[in-house]
Amino acid sequence: MSPTIELRGALVIDEMQPQFAAVVAANTDGFFPVAGETAFWLEVRPGIVVNRLMDVALKSCDVKPGALITERSYGTLEVHGPDQGQVREAGRRMLAAAGVRAEDGLKPNVMTDEIIRAIDDHQAMMINKSRAGMLVLGRDTLYTLEVNPAVWVLLAANEAEKAAPIRLVGLGNNGAVGRLRLAGTDAAIEAAVAAVQRALLGVGGRENRGND
Repeated sequence: MSPTIELRGALVIDEMQPQFAAVVAANTDGFFPVAGETAFWLEVRPGIVVNRLMDVALKSCDVKPGALITERSYGTLEVHGPDQGQVREAGRRMLAAAGVRAEDGLKPNVMTDEIIRAIDDHQAMMINKSRAGMLVLGRDTLYTLEVNPAVWVLLAANEAEKAAPIRLVGLGNNGAVGRLRLAGTDAAIEAAVAAVQRALLGVGGRENRGND
């Protein structure tokens, strides 16, 4: 008996930016993505069903698996490739197999969205100890974002890098909350934040009460 699947979020990253692709690749156990490729990400509940959905994608489309993660409550998967049409078709087939539509996912709920200007050198070093990407430097402007479902932080990160010459310091997209850290000049961070906000506001779906 197949369980009823709740879609938390599904998105296409049309063109992975260099830092975004590098950070994802550095933290994946699957096939490494590279800049310029297209990716499809999916977050669902119950988590274990990502195994069946990945099977559908790999048997029907020319894509590579980048992530297959089962958390306590949610499951996340990613497939990618150089052929955007194949990646989009893989996403379409997985959604159909799950019995859901992309618009059935939850809208992003932004939990925190902060800019810290001229960060202290010592705090920069503390952040660098646990970074997942580039370094933070003293006097940088730092931007932090928390959003749920976690999958939407991926859209935010890639759109930020498209918009401005920022450094992608931290990217966490597993579990209940997605977290993003960006560093750069005041102007670069302000442009990136504007892009993040536009991207997240443009996501359709079910209303998100913040504790879903």
